[in-house]
Amino acid sequence: MSEEQDKESKTEEASEKKISDAVEKGNVPFSREAALFASLLGILAILTFFVTAPVRLLTADLSRLIDDPAGFPISTGNDAVSILWGALGGAGRFLMPMVIVLMLAGLVASGFQNVPALVAERIRPQWSRVSPSAGFKRIFGTQGHIEFGKALFKLFAIGIVAALVLYAQEHEVVNAMFTDPLRLPSVLLALAMRLVATVCVVTIGLVAADIVWSRVSWKTNLRMTKQEVKDEFKQAEGDPMVKARIRAVARERARQRMMNAVPKATVVIANPTHYAVALQYDRQTGGAPLVVAKGVDLIALKIREIAERHGVPVIEDRPLARALFAAVEVDQWIPQDFYRPVAKILHYIYARPGHGAK
Repeated sequence: MSEEQDKESKTEEASEKKISDAVEKGNVPFSREAALFASLLGILAILTFFVTAPVRLLTADLSRLIDDPAGFPISTGNDAVSILWGALGGAGRFLMPMVIVLMLAGLVASGFQNVPALVAERIRPQWSRVSPSAGFKRIFGTQGHIEFGKALFKLFAIGIVAALVLYAQEHEVVNAMFTDPLRLPSVLLALAMRLVATVCVVTIGLVAADIVWSRVSWKTNLRMTKQEVKDEFKQAEGDPMVKARIRAVARERARQRMMNAVPKATVVIANPTHYAVALQYDRQTGGAPLVVAKGVDLIALKIREIAERHGVPVIEDRPLARALFAAVEVDQWIPQDFYRPVAKILHYIYARPGHGAK
């Protein structure tokens, strides 16, 4: 009951992060029917291209065995060993192409569904894989019912197809029993090819449906609750409260740095109560004046207070103060548009009696 409620609460589509995390852990959509279908195609290719020549060799060996069984001497142990090695070599030559083709078919089936990747998580020992309760849930759960239904469909489909193919080839099969035994392998090969090809055609629909279902089921299982979406957003973007605290600390540090720079300023241009911009100018090096502090309202009053305490001239110029505050940031040189009005203020300050070359 709790699992059903949990699934009902997962109403949000999986985020990109959750999908990427699932893929990294090896949790990807995979259709077993596609792998089985690839194996059937591999078997069909083996029967078509790789079995004809070995069957002929097998037929020749059988004919030799049937016509002259005494021609295989096994009087000593070495003779028996040589016959055994010969049989193993023939079996190896017969089976090796089949093994390679089936391996390639499996790799192609996996690569067609997902990008191949080595995932250590898939081979890491986990209790859930051997747990009896987890196995019981897998067998008797929704996925287990679906797999059971597919197995029944395949059993009935393949059984009906096999019966129809055998019924269609009834005369050839019966006649092969009364003809030369050497023709029996070729008859069985042709019958197997027809049977496998027919099964492949019949199961195409099941394979396509299973591929679609595997991806839909995978996305459904990755759905998230609204709380999970919020938690993931907090992890990705940071807790809003923490971010606000960080911004507040950064602003406080920047404000303190500005206030420490005000005593070194050359002049403070201010609106009487609302704006204040502190400029620093070095007559020895020249260049443009540098904005070392600025503020509005209480901060502007604090800048004026510090400037007056340290003997920094405060010049009231409402338009210029507003324009400088809006156009220039702290630690930036003033633009050329402000050179003339600021130069007039600096000339006035330096022309005052008792003002040193600050």
